[in-house]
Amino acid sequence: MRATLRQAARATLQLVVSAAMTFGSYIFITVLLITAIATAAVVGAFMLPETVLLIRRIAGAKRQQAGRWTGRKIPEAYQPLTGTVRERVRTAVRDPSTLTDFRWLLAHYAYGALPVLMLPLWPLGLVVDGVWCGLLRRRAVVLPLISRLADLDAHWSTVLLKPSPKAQLAVRVEELVQTRAGAIAAHGAELRRIERDLHDGTQARLVSLSMRIGLAKRAYDQDPAAARKMLDDAQTLAEEALTDLRHVVRAIHPPILTDRGLVGAVRALAASSALTVTVTVDGLTAGHDGPRAPAAVEAAAYFVIAESLTNAAKYSGADRADVHLARARTGLRVRVRDEGRGGADEAGGSGLLGMQRRVAALDGGVTVTSPVGGPTVIEVELPCVW
Repeated sequence: MRATLRQAARATLQLVVSAAMTFGSYIFITVLLITAIATAAVVGAFMLPETVLLIRRIAGAKRQQAGRWTGRKIPEAYQPLTGTVRERVRTAVRDPSTLTDFRWLLAHYAYGALPVLMLPLWPLGLVVDGVWCGLLRRRAVVLPLISRLADLDAHWSTVLLKPSPKAQLAVRVEELVQTRAGAIAAHGAELRRIERDLHDGTQARLVSLSMRIGLAKRAYDQDPAAARKMLDDAQTLAEEALTDLRHVVRAIHPPILTDRGLVGAVRALAASSALTVTVTVDGLTAGHDGPRAPAAVEAAAYFVIAESLTNAAKYSGADRADVHLARARTGLRVRVRDEGRGGADEAGGSGLLGMQRRVAALDGGVTVTSPVGGPTVIEVELPCVW
């Protein structure tokens, strides 16, 4: 009986909140009428996007309430209302989610009265279930109906507020447009970096190498010793140019990934870091044994870890870091943690923005948790098929 009372009380709270939202929706009818009249008169068309935003907030509150009751989040799929008044009005009218929210609002005026049915159930339930459960030791029959009312309210809200496939497709297209723009920007920045490294490093050394070889050829007949020294310097420059080229190649795609796999490459990266790095692996194997993620996914994970460790060594003040690699059913998960001072800011030149763009290009996600005082935790999920 106590469990039944607790569940009925919880459902009652849910229905009371629903009743309050229903009352607010009834008041909102006035705003809808004013907006409809003003929009029909054209001069008040600017009110339409603002009213749609209000409906979105009301529907969003209902989504959160129903999601807390059912334990399943109801997704949103809204197009942003930005630009001029004309553009905002056009977006508000054409967005499929506007029709979804308006349809729910109209239905909510009807099924929002469900909490009223709860009022007679409490006194009836206390009497009937008190005797039925307390004396006869049977299962309660009246008070559970309150939970069913809450279930019904949440179910109808979930069905009506779930975005249509067209709305989900529109949001997905917008996400892909932004991801594509970020990937193009990241690609352009990478090309500029490679060009800068080649121009400032390798090209300069090769020019100096050519000049020294030319001078050595001129001095060879008259001063063989000086020519030999110039050739020795030229050999040194050639070796330095090769080293620079290796660095450029590693920045494009580290050969160690091909040779050792992601686990071996990350362990080598940890060994060469200025920090004391602990690497833990879950579901992955070193080398070429076992399944491996696609090359692009491994490269993204490697660069994320390298950038994270570099940032930690430069800015965090920490002396150690932890790297965790895990194979998930839907992809690869990476977590880098340091016990530094925290406060990482993607706009502060720490490379987080470039990291996010690289991951977003693979339809992945980056979560950065870095409160002031630390710790800093960077979690990355890269979807792939094993």
